[in-house]
Amino acid sequence: MSVAAILFGAVVMISRKGTRNHRWMGRGYLAMMLGLNATALLNYELYGRFGPFHWMVLASLATVIAGYVPTWRKAPGWIYRHAFFMGWSYVGLMAAAVAEVASRVPGWSFGPSVVISSVIVIFAGVWTMRTTIPTAISASRARAK
Repeated sequence: MSVAAILFGAVVMISRKGTRNHRWMGRGYLAMMLGLNATALLNYELYGRFGPFHWMVLASLATVIAGYVPTWRKAPGWIYRHAFFMGWSYVGLMAAAVAEVASRVPGWSFGPSVVISSVIVIFAGVWTMRTTIPTAISASRARAK
């Protein structure tokens, strides 16, 4: 499910916004993220109880829901909220994926590898979102006219 979410999300992020393909791939991303978060909330292998990664799962769930809700409410400014929260949802997914890989590198300590890799991905995500969201929204609005 996580690989599918990464792929659906990548297609959504690089594709033209507002198209039928964007909407269908976005729904696929939403479905994969809901399933991924639901299964992650049931995983207690690491701590044996509700732990810090469960809090991150709840944050992931909140961002993906906050990104989807504006698409059907269509309140003023909905496009920005949709792009912002879905962007953060994807950044979080990528940070988790990179942290998972980094934590398995032989010789790297679990905690530092997770934190350092996540911070790098988040900074890259912030930079990417700051440069691409305004452009994507402008292009989407220009096509809508």
